Amino acid sequence: MGLTVVTLIISMLLFFVLFFGIGFLLNMLLRMSWVMAIIYPIVTIFIVDKVRFIDYFKNSGKSFSELGNRFGNLAPADLMILASGFAGALAAGFIIKLLRKKGYQMF
Repeated sequence: MGLTVVTLIISMLLFFVLFFGIGFLLNMLLRMSWVMAIIYPIVTIFIVDKVRFIDYFKNSGKSFSELGNRFGNLAPADLMILASGFAGALAAGFIIKLLRKKGYQMF
C-alpha cells in the first residue's frame, strides 16, 4: 500500500506537533532552549535503525555502516516526515527563546 499525499501531510503535521510539544516541555523544565534539537538526531537513529544500542560500542564499524545504509535507503517521504519533526524541535527552541525574551518565565 502506497503513501498518499494526505497521509504524508498528516504524518508531517503529527511529527511537527509531537516534537514541538516534547521540545517545548523539555525546554520549559530543563531551561535549556535547544535540548530537543540536540536530542532529536538520537531519536531519529532509534526510529530508523534496527541495531541494538550496545552494538554501537561492541561492533561500531558494522553498526555505523548499517546505520548509513538505512538512512541512505529511506524514501523521500520518510525524510520529509523526519525533517518536519526536526523543524518542530527547532520551532520549540525559537518559541521558548522568544517567550523568555518577552518576559515570560517558565518554572
